[in-house]
Amino acid sequence: MARAYGWNVRLLLGFETTYGEAPLAGSFMKVPFISSTLDSEQGLLETSVLGLGRDPTAPFQDVINVEGDLVVPVDLRNIGYWLKGAFGLPVTVGAGPYTHDFESGGISLPSLSLELGMPEVPDFPLFAGVRVNSMAFNFQRSGEAQVTLGLIGQGEIAAAATRDGTPGEAIYTRFSQFQGSIKQGGADLGDVTTASITYSNNLEKVETIRDDGMVAAIEPGMSSLSGSITVRYSDTTLMDAARAGTPIDLELSYTIDANQKLQIIAHEVYLPKPKRSVSGPGGIEATYDFQGAKDDVLGKMLTITLTNDMTDYA
Repeated sequence: MARAYGWNVRLLLGFETTYGEAPLAGSFMKVPFISSTLDSEQGLLETSVLGLGRDPTAPFQDVINVEGDLVVPVDLRNIGYWLKGAFGLPVTVGAGPYTHDFESGGISLPSLSLELGMPEVPDFPLFAGVRVNSMAFNFQRSGEAQVTLGLIGQGEIAAAATRDGTPGEAIYTRFSQFQGSIKQGGADLGDVTTASITYSNNLEKVETIRDDGMVAAIEPGMSSLSGSITVRYSDTTLMDAARAGTPIDLELSYTIDANQKLQIIAHEVYLPKPKRSVSGPGGIEATYDFQGAKDDVLGKMLTITLTNDMTDYA
């Protein structure tokens, strides 16, 4: 009997034209990933019926929930599909290289179909009506750059064969943590040891009464931006901004070269006044757990610019 192994799992991604309906073969992309907890679950409810003896009658099925986290590498091309899922279509300009601007605040978001194929079994579950609820980036001194995606879906379609035997596939070029940088006001922000930034669509399930146990839709709520930066305490620049309640801008980026980069620009960030803990003779650090807000002049809270050789993400 064949057994499924993670090294041979294949993840296919396709954008839906109609919510909850998987696209046709030829519309899927094979995309790299690191780990996944995305799956459906349907619990059982105990019976409350009395009068039929001490032994209970059979339980009955509850509603279906499809959600989980997907960890993917931050790579030069495929990350654009996930950004499209989180923000919608980008504004693309250029003639090679191309810059793709993904902006927060969009009214509507695309939905995806994701197939997690395990050919040894064979088992090819398709999760339909999936939307990207959150994206979390972590910056550190070394390692592979990764992003954690929080996903919510409508339902699962079981299948013993793949939906697309010849999916498209973009060339995989990864970013590494050593290619990261953090800027404030256009200048390098020094002495940062770690940083994280999380964007959330705060999706809302539309839980109507229906006979298949699935939600009717998943719709965007009020977006939010949060994160943290930990710095070695060497000056009072950030502390002064925190004390005064003055917003700053933050740019977190990965750069291979001028034609291959990813820039995350939080246009208006508010810092809390943190504690400075002294626990020994070593350096003193301060951690700022920030919150983002819409810049009234720009009319947006966040812009993510991806520069690569992809003509578009339509």
